[in-house]
Amino acid sequence: MASPSAAPLKPTSGRVKAARRLARRTSREELRLFLAEGGKALAEALLLDGCVVEVFATAAASEEYADLRRRVESLGLPWQLVTDEALVALAGAVTPQGVVAVCRHLDVPLTDVLGGSLLVICADVRDPGNAGTIIRTADAAGADAVVLAGHSVDAYNAKTVRATVGSLFHVPLAVEPDPAVAVRVAREAGYRVLAADGAGELDLFAAGDLLGGRVAWLFGNEAWGLPVELAELADHRVAIPIHGRAESLNLATAAAVCLYASAETTRRPR
Repeated sequence: MASPSAAPLKPTSGRVKAARRLARRTSREELRLFLAEGGKALAEALLLDGCVVEVFATAAASEEYADLRRRVESLGLPWQLVTDEALVALAGAVTPQGVVAVCRHLDVPLTDVLGGSLLVICADVRDPGNAGTIIRTADAAGADAVVLAGHSVDAYNAKTVRATVGSLFHVPLAVEPDPAVAVRVAREAGYRVLAADGAGELDLFAAGDLLGGRVAWLFGNEAWGLPVELAELADHRVAIPIHGRAESLNLATAAAVCLYASAETTRRPR
């Protein structure tokens, strides 16, 4: 760990340059490490045993997050002072919060996330803001896990991590290259798969008890939605009614409506 008198590392430092490589997906996948920026993310990561590897922080942030620093150092983990310039290089944010943690990947095999009642499957969701917001919404709605399937954005992309606002460390996550496999495995595990589809045959607010029980919501790409062949693997295609003149809802907004509809149905007193 860094001593109080240690000179802050600059952007050219070997340790900073090594951490900066985690901005590339290939490096993240090879090393199974990623960067989490901000005190909130660090606090949540510290709740998971073995998740945090080391921390980089400016002198000002080290004072601001003194409690976090003590927790990090009590675990025998490095808390490395860096210059403001080095922190900016690591954070990837316009206004960084002064602290960046190197964390271990969190995803687990698909079969390990199938024990609950509410599952979220994202198929080819490309926008990091949408993916991160869906993870955050899944956490808020009480979902048991999120599956990023197909060519979905990397969960450990800096923008995705920020958009989860710490929920990445709360909700079990799986990655599945084939969305059809994710749907089939969910159905075999006893989930009713509901595909969010604007052309669906079932109105969300007329679906009743179909929204409750063991449900896996399937969400598609922001631009083109779900491919027909994938939507047809679901038990039902569910549409959110549009009462105004908007053409559609933003993907993350639609996911929030669907997940809370299921959460409300499941938790409603019988």
